[in-house]
Amino acid sequence: MEGKTPAVTAIHDHTYRIFPNDLNAQGTVFGGLIMAEADRLAHIVAERHSSRICVTASVDSIVFHAPAGHGDNLIFQTSINRSWHSSMEVGVKVTAEERLTLERKHIASAYLTFVALNDHGKPVSVPPVLPESEEEKRRFNEADLRRKNRISLKKQKLELS
Repeated sequence: MEGKTPAVTAIHDHTYRIFPNDLNAQGTVFGGLIMAEADRLAHIVAERHSSRICVTASVDSIVFHAPAGHGDNLIFQTSINRSWHSSMEVGVKVTAEERLTLERKHIASAYLTFVALNDHGKPVSVPPVLPESEEEKRRFNEADLRRKNRISLKKQKLELS
């Protein structure tokens, strides 16, 4: 199976404008809105990479660094970090852009794992990720650490059961 580079499937600057109905009681964007949009975009990247139907298997983490408010633009950058047999980790970086000054601040990061499925809903092999840049190589290596942590945690939970 021929591999793909992250650049081939990445979403570079998906923009979402925050409107009043997107705000919580604090006047900042709902975290759930960011989570849903991140999942949708990461799903697209996973399907682009695998050329298969994909399902979300887990959200390894989502960290909110700063708030965004009414009128800000959310800029989503989404890229595959690594693939294994049938699973793939996709990273999402969310930046808030102030609508008038265009000043940007990093507000959230997330790591989601997807599994590619065949026509019968069973996991199927996916192409390897071929990182090129130093940043892509760093994300590739860090993804393997997160996977090992997920597997270790799952084993620990089974031992406690």
